[in-house]
Amino acid sequence: MDDMHITRRSVLVGGVATAAVATTSEVGAQRVTSTPAPTMPVSLTVNGARRTLTLDTRTTLLDALREHLQLTGTKKGCDHGQCGACTVLVNGARINACLSLAVQHQGDTVTTIEGLGTPDKLHPMQAAFVQHDGYQCGYCTPGQICSAVAVLDEIRRGVPSHVQVDLTQHPQPNNLEMRERMSGNICRCGAYSNIAEAMADVAGATA
Repeated sequence: MDDMHITRRSVLVGGVATAAVATTSEVGAQRVTSTPAPTMPVSLTVNGARRTLTLDTRTTLLDALREHLQLTGTKKGCDHGQCGACTVLVNGARINACLSLAVQHQGDTVTTIEGLGTPDKLHPMQAAFVQHDGYQCGYCTPGQICSAVAVLDEIRRGVPSHVQVDLTQHPQPNNLEMRERMSGNICRCGAYSNIAEAMADVAGATA
């Protein structure tokens, strides 16, 4: 009778052991039956150079730039398209690289912060950010600068915004207009006024 004595502890231990074996078996089965992620060749021009990559089709443009091309100037912030740290220019227009799949950009031209200027020859917007101290920690700065360059181009081309009173008139690079268009780029250090001054300097407007 003593040989058949079962305690609550032995029941629990046996149950845990059984569950562990079952889980291990399931994981092993999944590993055996899983298939490799689908890949595709992607060819695009990045900062003036033609680049061809073979990527997992789920790879974002941001990860392609950072992890595959080592262009780490473009930052990964929220990874949800809400902070603007990953802003790059695609065919001249600004986009959130974290929300766009790399395979969507076959044949496109991509410009990152590295492609705007060099330490020896800064882009006018980069130089203005330095002059007006348009950054503090600097994490959001690449996205801010890329977005600022695109904003002035949008205004120059007459692309309307939500703050225009008269949509029949050509938008002007004034403080209100530029701040509205830059609202998707968040600076947690709060350098907004200096960023606006830098943009106004480049645009030739009064902040």
